[in-house]
Amino acid sequence: MPVHLRAEDGDYAPNVLCPGDPRRARYIAETFFDPGARLVNEERGMLGFTGTFEGRPISVQSTGMGCPSAGIVFEELVMLGATRLVRVGTCGGLQEHVRLADVIVGSTASADDRTPIRYAGMDGYAPAATFALCEAAARLARESGATLHVGPIVTSGLFYDPDRGTFARWKRLGHLGVEMEAAMMYTVAAVKHIEAVCIVTCSDLLFESGESQRITDADLARGVDDMMRLACHVAVHDAAPEA
Repeated sequence: MPVHLRAEDGDYAPNVLCPGDPRRARYIAETFFDPGARLVNEERGMLGFTGTFEGRPISVQSTGMGCPSAGIVFEELVMLGATRLVRVGTCGGLQEHVRLADVIVGSTASADDRTPIRYAGMDGYAPAATFALCEAAARLARESGATLHVGPIVTSGLFYDPDRGTFARWKRLGHLGVEMEAAMMYTVAAVKHIEAVCIVTCSDLLFESGESQRITDADLARGVDDMMRLACHVAVHDAAPEA
């Protein structure tokens, strides 16, 4: 049994959604999973649930904020049999064509936080998503009518960054948005030879001046729900229904 996910083999499905917030993990299980999802972990308040989505096995496990915390969870999920990780959450949008409540799929995640680079053991490592999952997300989003962008994102280790030029540098390099866990997930997935993708809702617009614009709570709730539904479909695509 791992140290931080106090679960046994078989408690998690191979397909796991990974939000940062434990309350969001519970919300996903209660709102989007089929009835009957069960609690499989509550160690340190890091809630995890397993059930089905449209008859297909799926789990959700909160990771906390930032690469060090999330990296422990990703590693232990693999120990417990996870083979597909889908990070779900929010991000700050960096490009003009990204609007509040849009969905972003990170094809790559530049590691501004050094934790993924330390884990990879290669300074020039470029953490990337599984292409088939990016492709599935794009297809499913088109079918649902959602506004979705696929491209590079950046994983930061700082939420309150004192450097006011950071946003401009990230934007100049074409990053669509910034969040705090994807690069770690992609790196663990590469080392462990599993699938991973980050699907997030744009909750803030970040400007080169260092200022930002925040989405309303109501619009964020609607955007997150649309993103979560898409992520559930991506997590279980091509998976056989539970017998």
